[in-house]
Amino acid sequence: MINKNTRLSELTVEEYLSLQMKLYKKYEYGIKGIAKIFGCSRDKAQKIKNSGDIDGAIYQNKNIIVVDVDKALELFALNAKK
Repeated sequence: MINKNTRLSELTVEEYLSLQMKLYKKYEYGIKGIAKIFGCSRDKAQKIKNSGDIDGAIYQNKNIIVVDVDKALELFALNAKK
């Protein structure tokens, strides 16, 4: 069990890496990024974006699209159950 008083030298490599992964969010950019997340074509990625299923994970300013990978996968899974 890791608490805030645990010394860094007492952590295993696995524990340290898992903490690092929690700290950094993963982002993809653009329609190509959405296609990469879901392993589909850019046409299908555009359809996923337009469907609104992952709107909570997309931040868009004019033509720049930033997608939170973890949130997109979570929202897509929730909407797939409907």
